[in-house]
Formats: sequence, C-alpha cells, structure tokens
Amino acid sequence: MVYSLAATTLTVAAPLGCDSASAEGAERAVDGDRRSSDVLVTGTDAEMLVLEVTPANRVVVRLPRVEVGQGVTTAVAMLIAEELDARLADVDIPLADARNEGNQFTGGSSSVSSLYGPARKLAATARAKLVTAAARRWHVPARTLRTRGTRVFAPDGRSATFGSLTRSAARITRPTVPTDPKPASKHRVIGRPTTRIDARELITGKAKYTGDLTAAGAKPTVVARPPTIGGKVLSVDSAAARAMPGVHAVVQIDGGVAVVAETFHHAFQARDALRIKWAPGPLANLSDAGIRSRLRAAVPKLGDPPRGSAQTEAEFEFAFVSHAPMEVLTAVADVRAGRAEIWFSSQTPTSAREDIASRLGLPVSKVQVHVVRGGGSFGRRLNHDAAIEAALISKKARRPVKLMWSREDDIRHGRMRPASHHRIRASHARGRVVAFAHATASVSESFEERGLSPQGGVNPTQVGLRSAQGAAARSAVRAPAAAPLPSDSGLYNFGRLSGNSGSVDLAIPLGAWRSVDSGTVRTAEEIVVDEIARSLGKDPVAFRRTTLRSKTVRAVLDKVATAGKWGRTMPRGHAQGVAVHAEYDSCVACLVEIDAVDPKNPRVTKVVMAADVGTAVNPRGLEAQLMGTAVDGISTVLRAGLHIERGAVRESSFADFHYARQRHAPQHFEAHIMPSRRAPGGAGELGVPAASGAVANAYARATGTKPRRFPLNF
Repeated sequence: MVYSLAATTLTVAAPLGCDSASAEGAERAVDGDRRSSDVLVTGTDAEMLVLEVTPANRVVVRLPRVEVGQGVTTAVAMLIAEELDARLADVDIPLADARNEGNQFTGGSSSVSSLYGPARKLAATARAKLVTAAARRWHVPARTLRTRGTRVFAPDGRSATFGSLTRSAARITRPTVPTDPKPASKHRVIGRPTTRIDARELITGKAKYTGDLTAAGAKPTVVARPPTIGGKVLSVDSAAARAMPGVHAVVQIDGGVAVVAETFHHAFQARDALRIKWAPGPLANLSDAGIRSRLRAAVPKLGDPPRGSAQTEAEFEFAFVSHAPMEVLTAVADVRAGRAEIWFSSQTPTSAREDIASRLGLPVSKVQVHVVRGGGSFGRRLNHDAAIEAALISKKARRPVKLMWSREDDIRHGRMRPASHHRIRASHARGRVVAFAHATASVSESFEERGLSPQGGVNPTQVGLRSAQGAAARSAVRAPAAAPLPSDSGLYNFGRLSGNSGSVDLAIPLGAWRSVDSGTVRTAEEIVVDEIARSLGKDPVAFRRTTLRSKTVRAVLDKVATAGKWGRTMPRGHAQGVAVHAEYDSCVACLVEIDAVDPKNPRVTKVVMAADVGTAVNPRGLEAQLMGTAVDGISTVLRAGLHIERGAVRESSFADFHYARQRHAPQHFEAHIMPSRRAPGGAGELGVPAASGAVANAYARATGTKPRRFPLNF
C-alpha cells in the first residue's frame, strides 16, 4: 500500500485499476519490479511523501531529497520506523525522481525539520490502517492489538506481517485507532544514536553513484576546457583525436570541446590530443590583488560611532573556496528526438529539470530526471552545470553520454564560495558595547557561461550580528521556532546594530558554499567579540556569558567551557579559542585547542562542540555533521583557498587546494548534544561559523597576533 500525506487528509486510490498518470506529482509508482495493479495513494502537501508496504514486508518511502552523505535517508528511515513500529532494517529510502510539483529542495539545513512532522504522520496513519485491518481479520478490538518489528500482534499470540495486511489495509478509510504520532516520551528510535542505514553499502563499495551507472549504454565523456575562466574556443583541430582508438565523437560546446569515447582512459587521451586555440576569458588581466582592492573599495562606509565611545575596529579578507566534494561532478544523459533522460545527484531536481528542458528546447514533461546519491556536496549540487552540459553533448553527439568533470575542471571552472571583505567597528563605553557596525562586500555572480542561470553567490541580506536570521530566511522550508533563540535584535546585547553590503561584479562562477554568508560574516564577528573582550580586560567566555541574549546559546557555551576545561594552563605557543553561532532554529558553541609553536604550520589538537538543535533524530549523525564542520573551519581558516592569477584559478587538485587531511584533523573531538523536546532545527551547516571563529581565536591567542586574511597560509 502506498500513502502520501495530503494537506489535511490521506487520499486513498482504488486498489485496482489505478491511473498511474494521476500520481505523476508524487512519484511514478510503477517501475520494473512492481505491477500497475499495486495500490497507489497520492497527496498534495509540499513534501508529497510516498510510503509503500510491499508483500515482502519492506517499507518503502520515496524521498523528495537527495542523500549527499549528510544522513538524511537514515533520519527519515528512523522517523518512519518509529511511528510504524517497523524494524529499521525493513525500511528502504529510495530517492524520488524530479516531480512536477512539491518541495524537492535539499539545502538550508532544512531537510529533517521540514520532514519531521509529515513523515511521522504518514507512518502513524499507515500503522493505524494496518492495525485496523488485522482487527477485522481476527475479529478482535483494534485497541487490543500491538505493533512491533514490522508485525501486528494479537493478545492470544497471533501475528501478521505488515506486508500480509497491505491489500486489506489499503481499503480502510477510517481507522479505528488514533492516527496521531507518538509523544516524545514514547520514542524508542528517534533520539537513539544509530548507524547509517547505508553504512554497509558504503564501506563495501556496493553504493551506486552516477559514475557507477550503465544506464542507456552511455559512453564516457570529458571536456577540454580553457586555461582561463570564461575563455572561448577560437579554433579546434580534432583530426588526431578523432583518429585515436576508442573515440566515438568530438563535439564543440560553449564550455570547450567534448570527447566521447569507449573508456575514460580513451577520452582523456583524445582530449589531450586536441589542438585548440583559446580566446582569453574576461578576467585575463585580473589577479588576487586587484580583486581584493575592488572588494575593499566596495565595502559601504560605517556611520559615525556614538560620542564618547572607544572603538575596536577590524577588517577581514576571505578568499574564494572550492566545494571540492570527493565525488566529482558526473551526469548521464540520453537525449533523443523529442525526449531526454538524465541521471545525476541534484539538490534542486525540479529546477534542474526545467533548466535542462529549456536548454534542449523540450517541454518539461518530456524530460525525466533521476536523482542519484552524491559523494558530498557542501552546496555544489545546488547547481546543475554538469547535467546541462551532459544533455547538450548527448544531443549534439546523438548518443547517450556519461560526462565526468575532472577535479581540475571543477576547481578551475566550477562554482566557488565568493571572496569577501568585511569592516567591523564595535563601540564601547563604561565597560559595555553600545554600538556594533558590520559592513561587507563580496563578489556577486554575473557568470553566464554555458547559458547557466546564476544560483549562488548570495550576499548577506542582514549583516552585523543578524546574519543568522538572514540565512534562516533563505531556507526553503522552516520548522517554527520553539525556543528563545536570537531574533533580528542580534546574538549579543551590543546596543545599536548597523551595517550594509556592497558587491563587485566579476565573471566568476559562484555557488552557495556550506553555511553560505554566515561562514564569513559570523566568523569575522566572533573574532571581533574576542578582541572586544581583550580591550575590556575580560575573559572571552565570561564576556560572552554576560552579553549573550539567549539562555539557549549561553547553555551550549557553558557546556563546551566545562567539557573543554576552558582556561586551563597551556604551554607557550598553545592556546584555546571559543566561538558561538545560532541559525536554523538551532545553536552551537565550539572550543578549540591549537598548537601554533610553528605559526606557519599550526595544528588543531582538540575540538569540543555542543549543539542544541531541538530534537536530535539521530545523535550519531549530528555528531558526524559537527565533526565535518570542524574540519571545514580548520581548512578554510588555516589552509584552504583559491588564488586567481590573470583570470585563472591557480589551484587544480588537492595537491595545491589544501583542504585538511587526516594529519590536520584534531587528535581529540567530542560533541555534546543538548537534550530538548522541541521540534528539530537545522544542523548540517550550523557548526561552520563557530568552528571557524574558534580556530581563528585560538590561533590569535597562541601567537599574539590579530589574523585578518583567511586562509592564514595565503
């Protein structure tokens, strides 16, 4: 049986003769291993979840989100197992294809919070129908039955699998037991640390990514790209490449010249045999120094400070940063006359489908997008550059293709976090901050190569200490706030808040990088908070405690200070640093210890984080998310950034884009999840600003310096 939660009810279709076309908005419920006579139920709410119990007693929920390593499939499986009283091992969470309607956006740390209510209601309703069906079969009161382990049990010991009840349960319109989700006090799955449901597949290599697919007999494809950003092909001699063994096609596209071959080895060899003359890109005369100068000039001026106040002032520079997910961008495309079918990992499959249709000149209804799990994203898969390119190559080559961007392709020509410049001034008088001003400028997106619609490079809409709320407002689906977290009035009691933002238009491909603008805006602010405390002769933790507006934020700060033994004596060249952040109806604190005896090669040795995210569906998954944000903070503050030299990105691989490796990871990491009964907030991006700020503050205290340009090794 298949259910989908509607706005107010569950609509059940007839068990036989169901028109599968009517379910297009929710999911194609008929595939290769299921019959068209299967019971189908569709809904009209934003999530349009689909739940099926098969005769084999498998619970299947088609998820309108993408799994890119963040563990959303495990979290949703836990929600379903909890309310259905199913074994977690019996729950499957395949990814839904792109739909005509409904929310399929994966981003803004919103997946769990947006699915928490709908998924539980869906499963609770399914359970009520199964219990009612069993009661009718056994002629006993439904209230006397119990469910556990994907089965229904009678008082006399009889039992039945959910799968054996599915047909009769599907006909029930009014269950005789409640359909409300369980109260938190009865949770047995939600809140329990749980290993990912796909862990065995991942560690045994059975997990399938786009590069593993053999769909449509697609042939390996790579693209020769220009030496500068936005460069153009002037001429190409492909004779030698076409004559090489295994080469099927060579086609010119906006971004370069594509080679389709029998293997990737053949494709790369032929690509390197192409003789191409390139026109330089529009930034060929611009390098880092010029970009930084433009950004500095674009920062709006700060207003006059309050009379009689002293000032703590600082300016900060943040470099471009690549997303660099471990799985490079890959897309399979099969474009034929009048239709197209695409397979790739997408955080925005609905808009991807529309954009691909537009570029191919096809109706949206003739384009099918299959969402595939991704090996990391950090915001990179919000954009669908590779999928559009694959579709255009397939159309031009008249054959199915499997396009792979190399690591160099993505670092030098892919999306990146925009560079930015920040100017902050804190005014204090009589031992307290009376005004706080933060103005910023970042590179804005004007990149139009390959006909792509810009989707990244968000500038702060609320600056100063209000940036958390600005990012939260950008989230697609939000759970209502249920705790006293900071509002527009800011994270701290810092008096009058002000700020503005400017931008610099450059033809650079930008994209939303994990935590978007908060990763720079809040990092800069937390560094200044430390410097304010120092100028007032106060301890950084004690100062934050007396100025934080929220008890919830103060609680996570207290937790890391206690667990991390804040203030303990440390050797010369070693120090602790701390920072806090609130966003997505959640908050976090981070304490870092650093060894900066060699200031040019600092090593973070310890990280302690504490987070209040409301109900933590899977604490183990949350701990992994926080650990990832700690590594992001270590990387972008100490090591990892991109240089622009005469219109080209200098870096090309992990050999020179210095993201943290195992030897740079903290020797000790611990995460403390604060207990809570309120609905889940967001967590995926939450920890980046706190981790970054804590690393920077630890380095400053260890070296006696005031870091201003990040990463520090630039």
